[in-house]
Amino acid sequence: MKNQADIPRLVQELRERMGLTQEKFAAKLGVTYPTINRWENGRAKPSPLAMKQIEKLTKGLGERGRDILDEFFGDEK
Repeated sequence: MKNQADIPRLVQELRERMGLTQEKFAAKLGVTYPTINRWENGRAKPSPLAMKQIEKLTKGLGERGRDILDEFFGDEK
């Protein structure tokens, strides 16, 4: 992850591109709705495991997620 301060934007952008509500995105990641809400509002950060899941979901978007992947995870390739 390039910049930890951008996590709220990453979570919200990914969720919106997937067309999911916070509740449905939470279910996909195996966390609760309040957890997603806290991530998007910058009050909490995802665990390393959750970040791996977020990266995997981003990769799963293919070309639609390429810019997000490059922006947030580009240093890790």
